[in-house]
Amino acid sequence: MKAKNLKLIAKTVEDLRVVSAHLQDSIANVSDIANLKKNKILLLQLNRFMWEDVEKGVFRKNKRIRTILKFENVLKVHSKNIIQSKKDKFLDFLTIETNLMPDNNYEMKIVFSGDSILRVISEVIEVTLDDQGKAWDSKNKPKHKLI
Repeated sequence: MKAKNLKLIAKTVEDLRVVSAHLQDSIANVSDIANLKKNKILLLQLNRFMWEDVEKGVFRKNKRIRTILKFENVLKVHSKNIIQSKKDKFLDFLTIETNLMPDNNYEMKIVFSGDSILRVISEVIEVTLDDQGKAWDSKNKPKHKLI
């Protein structure tokens, strides 16, 4: 049976939590982040760890897959501790935090380890996660320290 690539569409805060959970432990290269201001789109290409397959026991091996995270209707993007000139820097995805602002726009913070944050201001929540191509074996399974 051929595995199908994951495609998720988020239009609510709850939907965005599901997208965020699927992106846990993804890795992004700074050079794979694009803010298309004229189109009001923010794109990120990430190497996503396929937790859903580990949980189901579908694969005996750990897998990663390239995925595109797309934010639409973007008004502004601010970054903290992300230096665009450092093209070879990798960012470890942690979560997406969402707040409704007083002006009824949404603030979505894409939080990476090392206190690196992309702050996206958007008119509405319109986010897609779209896996691309084939998955590959990953030697390591991400581990988390218990607090």
